Amino acid sequence: QVQFVESGGGLVQPGGSLRLSCVASTTGFNFLDMGWFRQAPGKQRDLVARISSTYSTNYIDSVKGRFSIFRDNTKNTVYLQMNNLKPEDTALYYCNHPSATTNWGQGTQVTVSS
Repeated sequence: QVQFVESGGGLVQPGGSLRLSCVASTTGFNFLDMGWFRQAPGKQRDLVARISSTYSTNYIDSVKGRFSIFRDNTKNTVYLQMNNLKPEDTALYYCNHPSATTNWGQGTQVTVSS
């Protein structure tokens, strides 16, 4: 079973930036589509960005132009570069396959506040 370890979260002021990392413990990572999800308190977990095995990307409208997902298959790692952060981006962020409903890591907390 694939394990995901997320890191890179923290407390940042509005307008700031963070880069999240997710390492997947699996062979064949380069064949996996990957996604970043987030879950705010009291809300459902939503897919924010995804990257296919062929490097095509998709984003939800609220993060387009601010977030960028990319991957390094040599490190089994997917990243989420987050710029111009807003308070509404505050959430626990997870990585997983875009269609995943189970097998979640511990996530990494992002808090955007002045």
